[in-house]
Amino acid sequence: MDEMFLDDDELRSMTKRVQRAAQVKVLRGMGIEHRQRPDGTLAVLRIHVEKVFGAAPAGTRKSKAKEPDWRALDAARA
Repeated sequence: MDEMFLDDDELRSMTKRVQRAAQVKVLRGMGIEHRQRPDGTLAVLRIHVEKVFGAAPAGTRKSKAKEPDWRALDAARA
């Protein structure tokens, strides 16, 4: 199994479809980005699926909003 991409069994499990065209329709409906390889198989990034379903590892989630550098205002007042 290539850990970067979902394998065929995982695609079938996620889409509940066997045929590629049907899998593509389901993926599009779910908002899952995918690419079709020259041999007709689908490439779906595991990390994208995890993000869409809210299961992305903590290190890949967006950090908190950045705060302004208040020191600049403090320096202007002085």
